[in-house]
Amino acid sequence: MQDQEEQLQEAIRKLHQCEQEIGKCIIGQKDVIRQVLLAILADGNVMLEGLPGLGKTELVKAFSKAMDLTFSRIQFTPDLMPADVTGTNLILREENRNVFQFESGPVFANLVLADEINRATPKTQSALLEAMQEKTVTVGKKTYTLPQPFVVLATQNPIEQEGTYPLPEAQLDRFLLKLLISFPSLEELKEIMAITTGSKRPEPQAIVSADDLIQMRQMIREIPVADAVLEYALNLVIGTHPREGKAIDAVKKYVQVGASPRAAQAILKTAKARAFLEGRYHVSLADIRSVAYPALRHRILLNFEAISDGIDADDIVTKIIDEVSL
Repeated sequence: MQDQEEQLQEAIRKLHQCEQEIGKCIIGQKDVIRQVLLAILADGNVMLEGLPGLGKTELVKAFSKAMDLTFSRIQFTPDLMPADVTGTNLILREENRNVFQFESGPVFANLVLADEINRATPKTQSALLEAMQEKTVTVGKKTYTLPQPFVVLATQNPIEQEGTYPLPEAQLDRFLLKLLISFPSLEELKEIMAITTGSKRPEPQAIVSADDLIQMRQMIREIPVADAVLEYALNLVIGTHPREGKAIDAVKKYVQVGASPRAAQAILKTAKARAFLEGRYHVSLADIRSVAYPALRHRILLNFEAISDGIDADDIVTKIIDEVSL
């Protein structure tokens, strides 16, 4: 038991040090850094939404360095083909005969940045579906296992609509969390200018290895969840469905389709990761409420009335949290 406690404390120390290293080159955005870390610990993919120039790409690069993970960036464009993502079979000449050899694509990395994912066509977007869910890639009749750990962090611009292909709900559901990148404050902007326009740019040091991360994930999976806490999380998800008997008025009025069972999985997995990061071996209601927003906001489909009234998914989640009790 003492060895397990020491192992837990060492893992927490490394993770907090990892956050500090990332914070050296990503000014502000502490909540976003923490939530990306939770998603990686929970073995999930992340959607990062924010205006251009807010450091989304730099954030992903910083994580790859601080966690010593192989990094790959895919710039999604309308002419990008599925084979440009997954890889393809090449025909090679060997001993008077032709043989197929698989040439792996950029998706074969620990940390994959899908930059501006909504700029690619649905056919190319779907090339990531199997990788995100099954951690495998199928080309022809053969299936290849992706390196472990494997995480996709995708970015998109919330206001640019021209030349984009919005992700279908089925693919959005594959993202464990959706995080919103906000504009920095004046003081944060000053720090960003000092770092980015100066002669020296800080580089995060490798703190956590891939093997460390796999071991931490196993420890997180073993964290128990009390029945009352589990039921509370499930009630939050059920509360997003307008046709449920106990649905609140705001949900009935503004929600077209509620969250899927993957939302409950996302809440519980990231709540366990949050408890682990705070040195607790149990999940609290505060953990559930903390991760409810990024786990639910992209899984709630609002109707036209919500858009016309200026209601977004976070407003709905707030109302549900206020109404749902133990």
